[in-house]
Amino acid sequence: MPAMSPGNPLLVTKANGEQVPFDASKLRRSLECAGATPDMSAAIAAAIQPELQPGITTRRLYRMAFRLLHRQSRRVAGRYRLKQAILDLGPSGFPFEDFVARILRHEGYSVQLRVLVEGLCVRHEVDVIADREHQHFLVECKYHNVPGRVCDVKIPLYIQARFTDVAQRWQQQPGNGARFHQGWLVTNTRFSSDALRYGQCVGLNLVGWDQPAGGSLRERIDRSGLHPLTCLAGLARAEKTRLLEQGLVLARDVLEQPAVLDLLRLPASRRERLLREAAELCSG
Repeated sequence: MPAMSPGNPLLVTKANGEQVPFDASKLRRSLECAGATPDMSAAIAAAIQPELQPGITTRRLYRMAFRLLHRQSRRVAGRYRLKQAILDLGPSGFPFEDFVARILRHEGYSVQLRVLVEGLCVRHEVDVIADREHQHFLVECKYHNVPGRVCDVKIPLYIQARFTDVAQRWQQQPGNGARFHQGWLVTNTRFSSDALRYGQCVGLNLVGWDQPAGGSLRERIDRSGLHPLTCLAGLARAEKTRLLEQGLVLARDVLEQPAVLDLLRLPASRRERLLREAAELCSG
């Protein structure tokens, strides 16, 4: 590997094609955010650096770190894999909608999924309706299965137009005058600066992977402890898809409904390893 120096840093390639200097401290922080100890993160960063090549993708870098981390802690590795696990919920957006609904239910909301709602002008299908006391939220989910995608301003413009149509009819109904009514847009990636500015201007709540501070999708998942079953390294992609098709979405669903694993026809030893991995992930 070419020597790195402040004047000649090794560049890594992000998902959007942008090249940035490799930052070992950023790698260590990401590992520690997932629950790795400082000693563990330092050892992994040190082990990876001799393998780096100019232009290496962040995806490749992540895989190298994940492989080393998984040898030390399956629970921490599962949390470290969280962002990719959300991308793996596809290809359709339905599992992501189910996942968002589970998080909101954990936060104390009563939720309804994929509901037809009459607006003042037309009928709309709303991904999630969330109610809690005086709060009433219409939640639209924008799922991406490709890293680096950004929700630009066109998406919140469209969602706000739908919300306005529904709100105008909803506010005419008796008993709704004192309730707080708001539209949400939830994505597993990020919003452009114009999208964020528009959302703030019109009062549309935008929840992205790391936006807003304190209420981002990543932070909500961390607080709830609800991890998608796609975090489980013991499942192949086709097996994850099969379980998602059965309506399972969380790692804890695998623990609570182990009989569904019969569909995968796993050998007993592999089934036991998978259940142990799910238990370790959920224990944190």
